Amino acid sequence: MPLSPEQQAEIDALRAEPMPTLRATVPGIEAHLYKAVPLLDHGFVRVIDYMGDDSAICQAARVSYGKGTKSVQNDEGLIRYLMRHWHSTPFEMCELKLHVKLPVFVARQWIRHRTANVNEYSARYSILDREFYIPEPDALAAQSAINNQGRGEALQGEEAARVLEWLKTDAMRSYDHYAEMISQDGQQGLARELARMNLPANIYTQWYWKVDLHNLFHFLRLRADSHAQYEIRVYADEICKLVADWVPFAYKAFEDYRLGAVTMSAQMVDCLRRMLAGEEVTEENCEMSKREFREFKAMLG
Repeated sequence: MPLSPEQQAEIDALRAEPMPTLRATVPGIEAHLYKAVPLLDHGFVRVIDYMGDDSAICQAARVSYGKGTKSVQNDEGLIRYLMRHWHSTPFEMCELKLHVKLPVFVARQWIRHRTANVNEYSARYSILDREFYIPEPDALAAQSAINNQGRGEALQGEEAARVLEWLKTDAMRSYDHYAEMISQDGQQGLARELARMNLPANIYTQWYWKVDLHNLFHFLRLRADSHAQYEIRVYADEICKLVADWVPFAYKAFEDYRLGAVTMSAQMVDCLRRMLAGEEVTEENCEMSKREFREFKAMLG
């Protein structure tokens, strides 16, 4: 189950007692506070706290006071200017703290984004739950023939069934041995910090993850991309929805100038100019590698 009864009781208690504050609040993100959004088979993401809003970005950019003296229209225009010209520090004035439950192998991808504050559930101190990520059949895919990091078509029939059974059986067997090793029933019991090495990478962990908006946008640009691994992308996609309700002007600018944009090399720009001038551009005369030219053609649809 995504939430334990204790966690749900804590959420209910926190949402039942609104706290008065003088700081800026955003109704859109307030509606999400503490609620857990289920993801994958046992995971979730939930907002624990936030600081700042769209006006805080503008306030920092102008180094003004209060909520500033500019109109809403000017605020949106300024945010789009900042995003368009890669002025990142004003976005660092906003922060978001999330509670995330996710498979360990997803966490190891996630932690590569080193610009956040993280505190993870300790398997040295506590006993991990018997919860494992088991993909849906349509998420079981073969290795991509053109991308060493990607997936190809979904496995079919007996092969898919066999892989699913192995994933379930191996996970359960590993956890059984983990539980037996740490048990103190008739034995000393192995230390938890050692026994955890036997657990598979699809077991679930949890952490608190706090990040500023600039670095959160960098995370989302990579992990909400169609090329990202599915299991981390579902988390990124959900976080995108939360951010859109928190800082709508900033998120719209991020969508337009980062998430939905492309980056072209000098060679690509030169080829585009030549094509607009009516010249035929081919792989042989483009001064790009075969892969880069394929990516260039994909950008142009």
